[in-house]
Amino acid sequence: MDWKQLRKSSRSTSRPSRWTAFLSLVLAILAWWLVSHFAGLPAFILPAPEQVAARFWKALIDGSLIIHTAATLAEVLLGLLAGTIAAVTLGYLIAKSRMFERLVSPYLVATQAIPIVAIAPLLVIWFGPGLFSKVLVCALIVFFPVLVNTVVGVRAVPRPFHDLMHSLHAGRGQILRMLELPAALPVLLGGLRIGATLAVIGAVVGELVGADHGLGFLVNVGRGQYDTALVFVAVFTLIALALMLYGFVSFLEKKLLVWQESNE
Repeated sequence: MDWKQLRKSSRSTSRPSRWTAFLSLVLAILAWWLVSHFAGLPAFILPAPEQVAARFWKALIDGSLIIHTAATLAEVLLGLLAGTIAAVTLGYLIAKSRMFERLVSPYLVATQAIPIVAIAPLLVIWFGPGLFSKVLVCALIVFFPVLVNTVVGVRAVPRPFHDLMHSLHAGRGQILRMLELPAALPVLLGGLRIGATLAVIGAVVGELVGADHGLGFLVNVGRGQYDTALVFVAVFTLIALALMLYGFVSFLEKKLLVWQESNE
């Protein structure tokens, strides 16, 4: 079987999985509708799907959903960018120096032992309830998985490749650009996929602690007013944001790692 036949067969096997995912979503909504209508639960406990849809439409028409979604998305993107830059830089230094790793690794592990929910109130107190504290929470929650994947990816480069680059009198910048970065990119993008979804969690945690805008703020408003349908709208929008970011990183991975498919 040649490569074209393999790709054709993989496409044919992926179609049933897409239909399975769609069918499972339909069944989940159906089960939700049945429970909300026949379990005798009040709407402030479990609103029906049509109530959530109506609340979504209302929030979309009055512009509140767009404003709060844009605020959360800005926090997520800035936090993801800042956390990724810091993690890749520090991860590369750790991967290249065992002494530096022994120096900073206890502090890095200690920071991960502290739940982000516990330090988010402190960050809001120190830096205020504005954009910076939310971006900082996102960056902190993104930082560690991207850092670990950067270290693993850089150290996974085979030693003979380094020897070959040195024999060609390549400089440190050339080795980084032409060898280490391409070789570490698959592992790094894997960490970035995790970080993209965690960034959404970080933004919501910061907004729940203290904010006057964002989807986390909408959750607080819906909870305080017993508007559970609004809480559902905010949660589903957050899920959509996480899926969108995850899909974008996956798309980026396919574009940047096209050489892997050609080698296979």
